[in-house]
Amino acid sequence: MVVKSEFEKLGLYPVSVELGEVELSEPIDEVLINQINNALHQFGFTLIDDKKSQLIEKVKNLIVDLVHNLDSELKVNLSDYLSKHIHYEYNYISNLFSEVEGTTIEKYFIAQKIEKVKELLMYDELSLSEIAYTLNYSSVAHLSSQFKKVTGFAPSHIKKIKDNKRTPLDEL
Repeated sequence: MVVKSEFEKLGLYPVSVELGEVELSEPIDEVLINQINNALHQFGFTLIDDKKSQLIEKVKNLIVDLVHNLDSELKVNLSDYLSKHIHYEYNYISNLFSEVEGTTIEKYFIAQKIEKVKELLMYDELSLSEIAYTLNYSSVAHLSSQFKKVTGFAPSHIKKIKDNKRTPLDEL
């Protein structure tokens, strides 16, 4: 909504505004690009105008969406999922991602999954077994091992931290 609003303030009416992408009906000049960049910068957004950076952003957005919004889709093969949605061979996408980001797609995917695990642990609505199943881990042991490798802590430690920070209402 913020992005759309800023474009409209500049007299531009996007055809579509999606996560990480704005489609305009007509080309714009360099002056207008600078105005857009300045307007969006105050909200923490930056314009990405080269094709490689756009592709990397698309990969990141697809992974974030897959992990945080489309839990049921996590059962698919990540390389197939990305290739299908980006229309490039996975090897090209993977090599480009590693070159630009300095990490692999798999490590980025794992980092997103671990963030989702933290979120689910904080909400305390699912057991660790349910979280492992939801995020397509082969076992609780695999999830715990990966969680500890990435964060340095066991998942149970996150639950303890959460419980220590919360003060029951009747104790306030």
